[in-house]
Amino acid sequence: MANDTKFRNRKFKSVGTRPPRPDGLDKVTGRAKYGADTFAPGQLIGLVLRSPHAHAQITRIDTSKAEKLNGVKAVITSKDLPDLTDGDRDLYDTLENCMARERALYDGHAVAAVAAIDAPTARKALKLVRVTYQILPHVTDVDEAIKPDAPIVQPRVYTRGVSPKPESPSNIARVSEFGHGDVEAGFRAADIIVEKSYKTEQTHQGYIEPHACLASVGPDGHGELWVTTQGHFIYRNTCAALLGMDVAKLKVTSSEIGGGFGGKTHVWMEPIALALSRKANRPVKLEMTRDEVFRSTGPTSSTSIDVKIGVKKNGRITAATADLRYQDGAFPGTWAMLGAMTSYACYDLKNVKTVGYDILVNRPKVAAYRAPSAPMAAFAVESTINEVAAEIGMDPVDFRIKNAAKEGTKSSYGPTYGPIGIGPTLAAVKKHPHMRARLGKNQGRGMACGFWFNFGGETCTDLNIGTDGTVTLTVGTVDVGGARASLSLIAAEELGIPYESVKCNITDTGSLGHNDMTDGSRGTFSSGMSTIFAARNAIEELCQRAADTWEIHVKDVVWDDGKAIAKGKKHKMLKPLSLDELAAGSPNTGGPIAGHSQIVADGAGVSFASHICDIEVDPETSATKVVRYTVVQDAGKAIHPDYVEGQFQGGAAQGIGWALNEEYIYDENGRLQNPGFLDYRVPVCSDLPFIDTEILEIPNPNHPYGIRGVGETSIVPPLAAIGNAVSDVAGVRMTHVPMSPPRIRKAIKDTQV
Repeated sequence: MANDTKFRNRKFKSVGTRPPRPDGLDKVTGRAKYGADTFAPGQLIGLVLRSPHAHAQITRIDTSKAEKLNGVKAVITSKDLPDLTDGDRDLYDTLENCMARERALYDGHAVAAVAAIDAPTARKALKLVRVTYQILPHVTDVDEAIKPDAPIVQPRVYTRGVSPKPESPSNIARVSEFGHGDVEAGFRAADIIVEKSYKTEQTHQGYIEPHACLASVGPDGHGELWVTTQGHFIYRNTCAALLGMDVAKLKVTSSEIGGGFGGKTHVWMEPIALALSRKANRPVKLEMTRDEVFRSTGPTSSTSIDVKIGVKKNGRITAATADLRYQDGAFPGTWAMLGAMTSYACYDLKNVKTVGYDILVNRPKVAAYRAPSAPMAAFAVESTINEVAAEIGMDPVDFRIKNAAKEGTKSSYGPTYGPIGIGPTLAAVKKHPHMRARLGKNQGRGMACGFWFNFGGETCTDLNIGTDGTVTLTVGTVDVGGARASLSLIAAEELGIPYESVKCNITDTGSLGHNDMTDGSRGTFSSGMSTIFAARNAIEELCQRAADTWEIHVKDVVWDDGKAIAKGKKHKMLKPLSLDELAAGSPNTGGPIAGHSQIVADGAGVSFASHICDIEVDPETSATKVVRYTVVQDAGKAIHPDYVEGQFQGGAAQGIGWALNEEYIYDENGRLQNPGFLDYRVPVCSDLPFIDTEILEIPNPNHPYGIRGVGETSIVPPLAAIGNAVSDVAGVRMTHVPMSPPRIRKAIKDTQV
């Protein structure tokens, strides 16, 4: 039973409660240390010189004047980061993105870096670096990039996923196809066919804390990196490979993280800081400005999507297709593949086909953003679903219920579903008071569904019991959304001790085995499973200590509610031994008591959500305000309901911003025009209502506590839910996100012509 992953309908005492977060006091008092909060003796300040051009050949870089400036200790270019990738395409892309080589591929691409004794000297040194550019044609729009006359972004990239292998480079980096059945036959069987095209603009994760790190590489080749990241083990492996270091010689410590949402899963500037430190033989601190964050780190994709759905008059979908074009920035990714996989995942379809096209443009390398690629696909599909329902005169919720995926459904992307939550979320929406509430003047209501896979992955955990009975839980997954509280609850639950007796620490890469990124909603699922197994490992030792104390066989000892109990009538006189008692006696019974677990967590279980949204559109300005919002989502088991609700609300808030306001704006020269929160507008408190939540708990059968990830899915439905609400009140179908006042006014005007 020690490593049994199956859910067995257990009842909980600690899990499901709402204790204070362990990091709360430090964060509200300013004691918490973020990426920029660490200093080292003799540290230098690093700064990066970035290309002002969207696409340019770098013909010459003259660093001589900068190197001679008093106080400058190191200047590097791509020559100081030689290619050690040994043909690893993904690793080379990371290398080239960190520092431009022959060409600058986007506005903001790093071309050189300096390290100096202080920031003013570093800024002066940057101005002395002379870069000679030959401007090249550029392309920033995803549809323009696939036209025959479009400039090629990466001459070394040939389309993957097609046969035969192309003989010439292309901006189409990858083609990914999913589906089953016969879509043509399905469309022939349809009574009504609806076809629509959609566009979404590029958005940023909008995390509060910019990227920052402190790097130190000594003359012995050993290095340390303190960094804000969602995955310090991955950062260690990547940086070591790029700099030709042994993995064991680089220790990476994750700081507190002021938001990530997928944007801190990629290495951006950390190899630059390490290279500067190695050259200067001093620690180097490197922090990005907000402008640099927007111009040179990974936003999500802009997209262009075509959807086609056929349906019978009785409301049953007969066929569905989607062509999804996602821009990857200047480096190949798998973003369109994820969009193609998620687009119809909510539905039980006999005939379905999706094709994703990953397309290169002269923009920053795309990174994950909370259920990456799914919101754009859902916007297109869920908007069209409403159009189809309207065509046959059917309530959009009832239409979704009729076609919803269920246990046993073969998903559109391949696997067959086990127990899932899309049906229960729709049933909850159907009877929710929000759906029956009266709308005011100029108000409309919309709803939409969303899906995310959830991940597992490699996880390693230590659990140590002190002689005073307190427990130190050591994990390697970065706490992005409340992991320390959730994992402490799990450890307390398993051991049968108070939550207050557990302290959870996020350790460095030198103190624990490998842990994958905190991404894909894997943190609580995978580290929670590993914590359970580590606790059970410790319980085995506790039971052995009790058996030794009583001089009985360990098979006659059970652990229950924080105590070792001797079972059987012959042992009824033996008094139970608590964890506190066993811990206090441990120096005399064998020494420290600890548990350990290393796993590859499988069976994460997919996640579904259904959202309801009420909006109000000003008839004169077309300004749109969300006046009521409800999230219904399956959490599997809510370990800490406050955190679960926070994840639901946070994802919805980000989706609302994406739907109404947020977008990257490039000029005709391919330069970003709004690299800051003054011009790139994220929602503030006054823009949002209280976001209501309803937590459903359909246990994941592949986790001892029934856990499913919750962090991703809540960002998926808002774009379509708001689009459907706008359609409800304004009578127009919005096909372009964000749905800004000018776009809504134009759509209304176009319908009146």
